[in-house]
Amino acid sequence: MQRKIEVCLTPALLDLYTIENSIVVVIDVLRATSSMVYGLDNGAEAIIPVAQVDDCLQYKDLGYLLAAERNGEVVEGYDFGNSPFSYTKEKVAGKTVVLTTTNGTKALHMARARAYQVVIGSFLNLDFLCKWLKQQDKDVLLLCAGWKDQFNLEDTLFAGAVVRELKSSFTQFDDSCVAAEDLYTLAKKDLRTYMMKSSHSHRLAALNIEEDVKFCLQLNLCHTIPIMLGDKLVPLDSN
Repeated sequence: MQRKIEVCLTPALLDLYTIENSIVVVIDVLRATSSMVYGLDNGAEAIIPVAQVDDCLQYKDLGYLLAAERNGEVVEGYDFGNSPFSYTKEKVAGKTVVLTTTNGTKALHMARARAYQVVIGSFLNLDFLCKWLKQQDKDVLLLCAGWKDQFNLEDTLFAGAVVRELKSSFTQFDDSCVAAEDLYTLAKKDLRTYMMKSSHSHRLAALNIEEDVKFCLQLNLCHTIPIMLGDKLVPLDSN
């Protein structure tokens, strides 16, 4: 059958895409979706993405870990933010995390409103994700979370890496796929150096969290695909 793969470069453009029969891969590699993948790979029972910081408080007395990030920083009063180093086995195994972030959780909520299925992508699970997507009988939309509805470089690079792996299995592409793959081809030999051009990389450097950036650019560290079931992200294999 004919299948299409598309790249949506920012959530602000999502309404232009027909996704009711598509698997939407939400991408926010610095750092939300990387932390989601890493946390579930480390045994977190579930991650509940919520849109607003105040939404976390509804879960305060349920024994969940509460995580909130805005503008790259942990919101005061919460257990942690979206640094992958907060999602180790020691901290999250067997627990549910309620998470809100500046860009990633917003994109997730927009996608789940219409998509056939929503999963999470990062460099940490690139190969595992691509192998699974090849086996599905659905169109694929790669949704870049961007930065406050604007285009960003890092999410587009990851989308390009996915396109590069999947294009032989799909018959239809859009120009965003071509542009994303071309960018990834330019960057792939040294992702970190290329990413130093990005505005968000500079934002994170100002917060002194370069180690987070390096961690999120590691390839294939995890074998977990987070999938949205109801209001929770759970490992794909568990459903």
